[in-house]
Amino acid sequence: MTGHKKKPTPQTPEATGTTRRSFLQTALAGGAFGTAYLSIGSNMFANASGPITIGHQAELTGGFSSWGYWHNKCATKAAEIINAGGGIAGRELRLATEDSESNPATGARKLRSLIQRNGANFVTGSVHSGVMLASIPVATELKTVYFSCGEATEATGSKASRYAFRTGNDTYTLSGAGAPWAYENLGKNWTMIFPDYAWGHSHHKEHKRVIEELGGKVNDPIAVPLDSRDLVPYLAKIPEETEVLFSVFFGALSVAFYTQAKNMGLGDKMKMYSVAGTIEAIAPADIDGAAEGVYFLENFPRPLAAKNDEFHKEFIKAMEIDDVNGREKGSDRVIAKSHAWQSWENLFLLKAAIEASGWKGKKDDKGVIEYLEGAKMDNSLAHPQGEKILRGKDHSGILDNYISQVRNGAFETIKRIPKEEIDAKLPPRFDFTKEAL
Repeated sequence: MTGHKKKPTPQTPEATGTTRRSFLQTALAGGAFGTAYLSIGSNMFANASGPITIGHQAELTGGFSSWGYWHNKCATKAAEIINAGGGIAGRELRLATEDSESNPATGARKLRSLIQRNGANFVTGSVHSGVMLASIPVATELKTVYFSCGEATEATGSKASRYAFRTGNDTYTLSGAGAPWAYENLGKNWTMIFPDYAWGHSHHKEHKRVIEELGGKVNDPIAVPLDSRDLVPYLAKIPEETEVLFSVFFGALSVAFYTQAKNMGLGDKMKMYSVAGTIEAIAPADIDGAAEGVYFLENFPRPLAAKNDEFHKEFIKAMEIDDVNGREKGSDRVIAKSHAWQSWENLFLLKAAIEASGWKGKKDDKGVIEYLEGAKMDNSLAHPQGEKILRGKDHSGILDNYISQVRNGAFETIKRIPKEEIDAKLPPRFDFTKEAL
């Protein structure tokens, strides 16, 4: 499921008379039968060395809780599947979860607790850019592998270390993947409006660079305080000559932006373009057409039809969502799909790295890090977002992206941007392999 120079030896439930694929598919099926299989898996650990603890730093409360719910669900389900298949190198995977409360200081403190008090050997971390940037120095100090799930480029750039990784996009790859298409197809005069915190500023910096390199004009940025609810004073600052309005809000602020922009008729005057983060955990149909016509860059398209394969289907089944709008069955929740998959895939990637490197304990971390540097991941149940690489030098995931548009209240995919194209145009700007361990 995860390819590399060294192939891991997977733990399989052969003693039960099932193949690994059929076992995992049965476990994913859920219900009483699936639960029984997961219970059987808990007794299948062949290695008596004790559990391997992977920490999960998640936004369970606070401003990012609508995303954190899905990160927690992804990590929990992935851990269940791994344990159902015999764990990691025959050892149980123990998932230890701490709530960052969507607060950088709290998140950094909780990360320290995960490592020092809960004994986390590795950590899949925050989707909140402020939290992950506050956490990387802690992970580096404690010499613990930490996966960021947010997008601020600095997490695998100027504020990173050899212990910091990210399987998903950052603002560097998002700008390089989507902005050239938007420049050619939507317009060349851009205005950027964003929340006044790390994620927003990182997006502005990277997208401004790309648009100006292409020959476009970027007007003065409009940074909106996080506690704003009335966005009209900020929307009124958008220059009339703007052809493309690029926005990067999230959660309630995103709903406020789209609703108030629609009421002002901005969509009739200019094209609106954004990244999936601004519509994560939000169904366009639930905001009365406010996002109708908006273009988005996704990395795990919401409808199954955009990536119609068995692994995407199994992921959808595991998440208990419908295959068009990503809505959870029996609730009003909508999946934060272009981010939450990382909390699933990171566990499987760590499993592969641990098994391939022969990791037994902390002294063997070097082997895990060297495996991760350049890891190749196949489209599989372990990596349902699709085939990707984790670049060795800058520890950044390179993966397919998709241009989508909201039409009739749902996402429609317009174009796939292949990872090879992204990799070719966005060379690493850092080389963490030079850092000593």
